[in-house]
Amino acid sequence: MDLAFLHPLYEHPGPWASVYADTSRHTEGTPHERSLMARAAATELAGQGADEATCQAVRGALEELRHSPEPHGRALFATAGEVVLDPALAASPGSLSAQWSALPRTAPLLDLVGEDPLCVVAYIDRRGADFELRGARGSKDAGSVTGRQWPVHRTSTSDWSERHFQLKVENTWEHNAAEIAEALAVCQEETRADLLILVGDDRERRAVRERLPQRLHDLVVEAPHGPGSKLLDKDVERARAEHVHRRAADELERFVAARSPDAEGHVGAVEDVPALVEAAREHRISELLIRPAGPDAHREVWIGEAPDQLAVRRTDTKVLGQPNPWPARADDALLRSAVATGAPALSVTVAGPQDTPVGGLGALLRWA
Repeated sequence: MDLAFLHPLYEHPGPWASVYADTSRHTEGTPHERSLMARAAATELAGQGADEATCQAVRGALEELRHSPEPHGRALFATAGEVVLDPALAASPGSLSAQWSALPRTAPLLDLVGEDPLCVVAYIDRRGADFELRGARGSKDAGSVTGRQWPVHRTSTSDWSERHFQLKVENTWEHNAAEIAEALAVCQEETRADLLILVGDDRERRAVRERLPQRLHDLVVEAPHGPGSKLLDKDVERARAEHVHRRAADELERFVAARSPDAEGHVGAVEDVPALVEAAREHRISELLIRPAGPDAHREVWIGEAPDQLAVRRTDTKVLGQPNPWPARADDALLRSAVATGAPALSVTVAGPQDTPVGGLGALLRWA
């Protein structure tokens, strides 16, 4: 997950109200329920010590969601009476949560916003294709391509003229498949899509797939159901979920390999909190891996105003120029450091039951 969108959060000193609101229910009583949710969030934050202005800013922002059609939810991050960031979520948080803390509570975003593979669904027939861009928050038109319109259908006779006609049909199919593949490659480049999902007859899908550039072959999925099937949406969601699983598994494999010392005794990955804190202070984190259920994720560390003012013990922050540090969760503190140095982060919840990284926090390093 690219964390660049979180930069505005770390341009303010805090403390922070962090709220995750579920908007997945839509009934006649939804506006009233969301008003109650807004009041409950403000009350909870006030009980944790949040200032009145920030509580009211959160309540007002949540009140504005009373009639929102958003299918999943929204996160709100507020400080000093202002909502600084309010990203829409790609998955439902399940319930309302509201926290007041020194740092914004950003770690849940890795699962609720993070891996949202963008797909181009190509509806292919012999005359051309329509492209649709799909993500967790919906779909939109992504263009179309029209090939040669005649001839496109075979006949069943076997005289010379009909065989000649059928050869023209074959040529038309091949020409159209090449045009579709070229347009699909351009669409992927423009949209930066993670997956290309081909919908249509077996032969049509195969013809387009074979003509795509080699660089795109690993992104292609062929949907077994056609555009008129109710199962097509499930095909798309299955492809998206499998993509997320593969990405997490691949990164874990890299991480496990990098933990082993090389010939000179250097390692390219670390996973205990003291080592991660040291790597963060030295700007060496290349990618942060978080297993939210791990015990180290909520371990207390000490922070200062700067992202690299980070220590395991309170007294250690004095040598970093911060004599009066604040306690923070390790996952949120490390995410702030990752944002500051441009490092991505990944939730490895979906990668399997293995306890990797140990403790729930790990990082690939920029240099040994």
